[in-house]
Amino acid sequence: MKKCNAVVTAVGGYVPPHIVYNEELEQKMNIPSGWILKYLGVNERRYIREEGVGTSAICVQAALEICRKRGIQPSELDAIVLATATPDMITPSTSNIVAREIGASKAWAIDINGACSGFLSALDIASRYIEQNIYRYVLVLGADKMSSIIGGQDRITSCLFADGGGGVLLEPGPPDSGIQHCFLRTDGSGADLLYVKAGGSRWPSSAATVNNQEHYLYMDGKAIFDYAVLRLTESITNTMVKNDLSAQDITWLVPHQANQRIIDRTAEVLSFPTEKIMRNVDRYGNTTSGTIPLCLWDYESQLKKGDRLLLAAFGAGFTWGALYMIWGYDGQG
Repeated sequence: MKKCNAVVTAVGGYVPPHIVYNEELEQKMNIPSGWILKYLGVNERRYIREEGVGTSAICVQAALEICRKRGIQPSELDAIVLATATPDMITPSTSNIVAREIGASKAWAIDINGACSGFLSALDIASRYIEQNIYRYVLVLGADKMSSIIGGQDRITSCLFADGGGGVLLEPGPPDSGIQHCFLRTDGSGADLLYVKAGGSRWPSSAATVNNQEHYLYMDGKAIFDYAVLRLTESITNTMVKNDLSAQDITWLVPHQANQRIIDRTAEVLSFPTEKIMRNVDRYGNTTSGTIPLCLWDYESQLKKGDRLLLAAFGAGFTWGALYMIWGYDGQG
């Protein structure tokens, strides 16, 4: 049996049409003009406004685009691995709902909750099924409807997080292409610095949890910043060393779009050229599991076969990691 790698053969993405500009949030929350752009690097973000529409709707649009670009039917998909921190419901899985909506009638489907680093975990898991010749077409999705868990008067979470996501199709390819290496880590000491308290089995939903606003996202941004930069630079450095790479060898660094300051500081510590870093946090905000696939979707037309991409993310928990891949095709328009 010939060795194969999991290679990206198509990319798709979706953001809701409703745009929320900084001016609206500045007026609503009495925030000084220019503060959001200066400190978070976000100018606009997208929200789902329709009632009863969840993360699955984002994934369905991205999945259909991916299948169309690749020229396959959803019924040909063998598996769907979906990263999200905001599932439609506790059960069934959001990937199950997506499979039903797109007609992926034979696909095995599973959700991954790794918060902001969830898409990397989903890619790593999906790639194993390709490498072991178990599946041919594996759809990997990352998306979140963060507007469903932000609110109250927390300036940072309300101005930073947004809705959107995307994904890729993985297929078998030669060893000199596709996913080459993945580095993933977890440190549970950060569990109390970024979380949604209520709604799970520990603190089930009740009138009290709603009144206390315990279904909203809590984040200690100051405590997270230094740790995020440390772990991002660690994972990127580790991955480059393991694969005998330098910054000059990397075509694109694809960082999780946490906020502009974390991206800038990480690039500064690594002495990474800014022109090699994918960025779109200014237009989409932080879509959690959706930021990396949205970057690939945004930059697809600039990607060439053989490009070396280094994906990196840091998220709640804490979880973090990096993934090195060699791009498998010339980008589409």
